[in-house]
Amino acid sequence: MSRRSLLRALGAGAAGATLAGCGVPAAYVEPGDRAGRDSSARDHTLHFANWPLYIDTDDENQSKRPTLDAFSKRTGISVTYTEEINDNDEFFGKISPALMNHQQTGRDLIVMSDWMAARFVRLGWVQEMDRAKQPNVAKYLDPQLRSPAFDRGRTHSVPWQSGITGIAYNRKKLGREIQHLSDLWAHDLRGKVTLLSGLDESFALLMQGNGVDITRWKRDDFYDICEQVEKLVKTKHIRRFTGNDYIKDLSTGDVLACQAYSGDVIQLQADNPEIEFVVPEEGAELWAESLMIPNLAHHKRNAEKLVDYYYEPEVAAELATWVNYVCPVPAAREVLASSKDEETAALAEDPLIFPDDAMRKRLAIARDITSEERTEYAKKWNAIVGL
Repeated sequence: MSRRSLLRALGAGAAGATLAGCGVPAAYVEPGDRAGRDSSARDHTLHFANWPLYIDTDDENQSKRPTLDAFSKRTGISVTYTEEINDNDEFFGKISPALMNHQQTGRDLIVMSDWMAARFVRLGWVQEMDRAKQPNVAKYLDPQLRSPAFDRGRTHSVPWQSGITGIAYNRKKLGREIQHLSDLWAHDLRGKVTLLSGLDESFALLMQGNGVDITRWKRDDFYDICEQVEKLVKTKHIRRFTGNDYIKDLSTGDVLACQAYSGDVIQLQADNPEIEFVVPEEGAELWAESLMIPNLAHHKRNAEKLVDYYYEPEVAAELATWVNYVCPVPAAREVLASSKDEETAALAEDPLIFPDDAMRKRLAIARDITSEERTEYAKKWNAIVGL
């Protein structure tokens, strides 16, 4: 199950949008009030909250996590690892009461999608990391992920894994290639196309199909795609809007082409090599899900050590072989390429794990939907989608 495909634009998201705006000024935490008393030197523990299925596990014992176990053995830091993040908005609602009231969350490290990470950064709910103590992050972090609009210089966040929102399709059943987003609107695909239901998951790729620079998109760009999608819904060209269930539709042939996440497609291709993933000529969205240290965390230094550990190319390579998302450590590619295992070495050549230069030129990180925009845009999009 994909982490990205579990995201929603409803529920706590609407509440979060209000909270992140000017409605609750007290929610913002000043820089001087974010750090807690760090117990790392005497208390060698760490609480790490992550998404399900987002770390390597031992084939014979699923409770064992080889890279995490190796970190504990090396450092003496015992990690309490919980797979408690199933939805960005849900988790936001779970820990926001503590953060807005200047209380400890009980977690030292969390992983959020960048659009939600942006909200945490705007609210001042996460601490700046000491990059001087993270030489691997400073050296090996993918240049394309180093400075998103919401966190210039990545001082408050570090990508755990990255990915691409593009187009997946069944080439054999369709009988032709898809190269452009506009190819989805061809007559022979009427009723055989799905789009992602979440606003944050959908809008960037659709804008790119219109030739928009998503790093600086405008209000008119958003309403242009809304108008286009409304027409496609009315003519029943779009079969439906989905979460991760597009995987089943594509596998059964009920859908021939859809918006999709790169990591999902790698998994699909293992069972069905006819499924292809394409970065349209107009471009696709590059995104990340990022590690952050919440305010008042008791083990900040331990958390920084863990983050830096996962940026060692050898460790990043081991994680990449299991999760199959875009690796945020390009140097891990050489590690995999040198593997004596043929299947592992082949991963180094997979552009959905290590995008080549040609693909990278077509990838962009979308500017975030601001807190002022979110309520209006979510209402409009959800009305189209039927949420």
